[in-house]
Amino acid sequence: MDLFIATLLTGLVLLGAGFLLIWNGHAVGAMARRFPRSSRAGLVGMSVATVWFLYLVTQLGDADFGAFSRELFFAFGALAVLSFFYVREFLAVRSFCIVYLLAAAVLLSAAWMQEPASRLFLVSLVYIGIVLALYLAVVPYRLRDFLDWLFARDVRPRILGGLFLAYGTLLNVIAINY
Repeated sequence: MDLFIATLLTGLVLLGAGFLLIWNGHAVGAMARRFPRSSRAGLVGMSVATVWFLYLVTQLGDADFGAFSRELFFAFGALAVLSFFYVREFLAVRSFCIVYLLAAAVLLSAAWMQEPASRLFLVSLVYIGIVLALYLAVVPYRLRDFLDWLFARDVRPRILGGLFLAYGTLLNVIAINY
């Protein structure tokens, strides 16, 4: 993936999230509040994270413990299966944190060794997301608390949606102009 595609896709995702939050239908708030404890979202997110991570394990080179890729594959596969049984609470939050961290690696590799002006806004957003994903993976119930606070008043999701729209527009303008 090159920097243009990475910046453009990130901007489009932010625009979509911004429109949903500004629209703020009751379905959006209800779905967001159900997400942290959703077993379906946990199943989908953990399945995606597991397949993606195990694929990366199969691609390890000799310098990255590639000689042990079979053992790592089975060990991490067993951990993923066991997480469905022993870490069900907030599995959706944890699994989507893993998916975000894997996607962040792709975005950061697309920005590697590019002009600072063309990658600054994308990389800044990705690093903020990494810190947030690491935090939420440790204390996933904080997302539930944040979503309860966010949707307690109608103006809060609209403000956050406006920020997402503005930053998504900025990323799309940067992607097109660089």
